[in-house]
Amino acid sequence: MAGYIILGKWTEKGAAEVKNSPERMKQARAAAEKLGGKVVGMWVTMGQYDGVIVLDMPNEQAASLIALAMARQGTATTQTMRAFSEDEFAQLVAKLP
Repeated sequence: MAGYIILGKWTEKGAAEVKNSPERMKQARAAAEKLGGKVVGMWVTMGQYDGVIVLDMPNEQAASLIALAMARQGTATTQTMRAFSEDEFAQLVAKLP
């Protein structure tokens, strides 16, 4: 599985509906599982981003569907990044000339 990190910022709508966030987090977890992945962890954060989600997903399409589903709700904007594990990174750099 491939690792992904989603950084989220609440929109005005998301801030107004913050009490619904725990339910949305449960829905995100269920959506990841339905797509063959899993949520490694979710954190509400202080600072530039309001939340961080770490996912293991089978492919980019599945990870994109999670981010698109979040965007569709209108409660957060997201930035999604592919994250390489230590082992994946070691395999990558081993191939360098």
